[in-house]
Amino acid sequence: MVVRMRHTRSHTRNRRSHHALKGTGFFVCENCKTPKRGHTVCPVCGYYRGKKVIDMVKKTEKKQKKEKAKKAAEGK
Repeated sequence: MVVRMRHTRSHTRNRRSHHALKGTGFFVCENCKTPKRGHTVCPVCGYYRGKKVIDMVKKTEKKQKKEKAKKAAEGK
């Protein structure tokens, strides 16, 4: 079967020119001044739009406690 109305290479490539991926933008955290992704909670301090959303101290303590328990279980 022959294609009746064939698109040229340039027409196809012009159409696909908008398919490229865009890079993510980074913004500065207002609280700790570290770079973070937009519309997300800061992974360093846990603030979002000037409000504390995640208690990072508790989170790190919980993570350390979990790792310590894992090491104790491996040692037995």
